Amino acid sequence: MGNTPGAIDVPATFSGSDSPSDDPVVDETAVALVYNGISHVVMMATATDLEDFALGFSLSEGILSSPDQLYGVSVHAQPLGLEVRLEVASAVEAALKERRRNLAGRTGCGLCGAESLEQAISVPQPVQSSLTVPPAAFAQAVTTLTARQPLRDATGASHGAAFCSPSGEVLCVREDVGRHNALDKLLGALQCEHRQDEGFVLVTSRASYEMVAKTAAANIPVLAAVSAPTSLAVEHAQRSGLTLVARVSERRHTVYTHPNRVSGAAEERACDAGN
Repeated sequence: MGNTPGAIDVPATFSGSDSPSDDPVVDETAVALVYNGISHVVMMATATDLEDFALGFSLSEGILSSPDQLYGVSVHAQPLGLEVRLEVASAVEAALKERRRNLAGRTGCGLCGAESLEQAISVPQPVQSSLTVPPAAFAQAVTTLTARQPLRDATGASHGAAFCSPSGEVLCVREDVGRHNALDKLLGALQCEHRQDEGFVLVTSRASYEMVAKTAAANIPVLAAVSAPTSLAVEHAQRSGLTLVARVSERRHTVYTHPNRVSGAAEERACDAGN
């Protein structure tokens, strides 16, 4: 399970030549997360860094309250995909069994097994941080991240998530076919590395509610996205105490919430309000 993408035969490219060629495509695999023998969820993901993914997903979705509740992870090939088997604390297993009982007999699609609107749109403890990021850090980070996404370079079909220092240095990168998965892989990697330093997360996708919720749950104070945010993402970031920066490029960015963590942004907003 490496980072090398697969290749498929392409009959024609219509770029001046109709000769057959090989085209690299990103890996997309059904990945089942199984906790102490309980199959909880199946995600479509890229089969890399799955140990990071398992830990990050489990923490961001509230299945684990602490990394200490995870005792071991193993990946097993199955005929239709992969099983990621997690050995977890007995309290986690009991909570999962109770959740399965509560969901029994229900139909429809949920937000990763959420049982109610209140649970699906919950607000975590407000992010507490005095971190300040200079505006130039976002431009530097997005430039660096572009050069550190081998899957995207090869296939044009993967998302990236990076943890960056306050100055914009890219410290850790994870990729996946799914934007949520890339972020979960990153959050899991940060836990595995026991990283304690402050910084911000940069994602190559839009800023949706789930991306904000996962970042806030990890107590990371700033989320930056290259694309636009959704309305619910902005609302949730405001309530969560998270600084949301979007439409990030080498030339510009927009601060949507809690501008006090971006140097000069709060002063500029105050100046605009006075005009």
